[in-house]
Amino acid sequence: MEQKRDYYEVLEVSRTASAEEIKRAYRRLARKYHPDINKEDDAEERFKEINEANEVLSDPERRASYDRFGHAAFTGAGAGATGDPFGFGGSPFGDLFETFFSGGGSSGRRQRQVPRGGDIKATITLTFEEAVFGVEKEIEVTRYEPCDDCHGTRMRDGATPQTCPVCNGSGEVRRVQNTILGQFMTATACDRCGGEGVIVSDPCPTCRGRGRQSKKRKIVVNVPPGVDEQSTLRLSGQGEQIRDGVPGNLFVTLKVKPHPQLGRSGKQILFDLPVTVAQATLGDEIEIPSVDGPLEFVLPAGTQPDQQFKLRGKGVPDIRGGDRGDQIVAVHVVIPRDLTLEQRHLFEQLDASLGREIEMPKEKGFFSRLKEALG
Repeated sequence: MEQKRDYYEVLEVSRTASAEEIKRAYRRLARKYHPDINKEDDAEERFKEINEANEVLSDPERRASYDRFGHAAFTGAGAGATGDPFGFGGSPFGDLFETFFSGGGSSGRRQRQVPRGGDIKATITLTFEEAVFGVEKEIEVTRYEPCDDCHGTRMRDGATPQTCPVCNGSGEVRRVQNTILGQFMTATACDRCGGEGVIVSDPCPTCRGRGRQSKKRKIVVNVPPGVDEQSTLRLSGQGEQIRDGVPGNLFVTLKVKPHPQLGRSGKQILFDLPVTVAQATLGDEIEIPSVDGPLEFVLPAGTQPDQQFKLRGKGVPDIRGGDRGDQIVAVHVVIPRDLTLEQRHLFEQLDASLGREIEMPKEKGFFSRLKEALG
């Protein structure tokens, strides 16, 4: 069987590469070896290899497992190495058969799960424009990190841990039950040592044997363009830190302040434009607000009440990338309530000039359609 190449070598990055460096390397190599672009014989295999490496190294949990165990972290000790005759290695069926037919002693291939730090939450409040165009924000979070003095061992400096007498250092307690299908084995975390396999008799005085301390940290959050109220961002690895394990994640919930004049629906920016009867009839040039700043809007002559106009490309960017949405301008004609005698006289003259014969619409109105629908 051909030996797999090191994932870091595949992506041409160092083992200390940041998540951003891995992302850039993957994008560069994926473009270079994409079968639709690269016609070399090995391009397709290289492309698959690059994707496989990225799936592992771009995920903090899987990357931590790979750094500790290499490729064996994902194949399992019995999948291909010991000739699993049914091909159940690493699958739920493999665990099922191991549970019922283990006979109480063939659980050696089970590896202890890599510990993971807890997730934490934070909230950021954005202006309307920041949600549309994106912004960089610095926030302060409180999270648990390994103790500065004992580095997460929970012991006083120089102390020696004692092997747990209950689980003999395995961290698990196994019990065997007889069933009609054979012996059934269960494994649970040891109550005596909390699943760590050791007993701390001389605890660290700084953290009082907890192995961790609460710390305040400033973290920069890059908010992408196009987010909305109650959007959630995940910052991988910025949650609680843990010794010899995978750090948790930071989940940031976004709140957006309302705009005094503009509204939003998905990628569309909404604006209600009040105009006078004269403006609607004669047309006008009106300055209106937008997320890009004031705009000169040309109101056509003969604009009807509640007529809408679309300003293309003046809306919200697609959060997944792509073109911006539109700004919708809804015109509302304001009918004057209190007229002076002179104004009333002018309207009466206009009324006499225009006449009161109005061409009925060819399409049926709302109430007519509703009546037909109800039978």
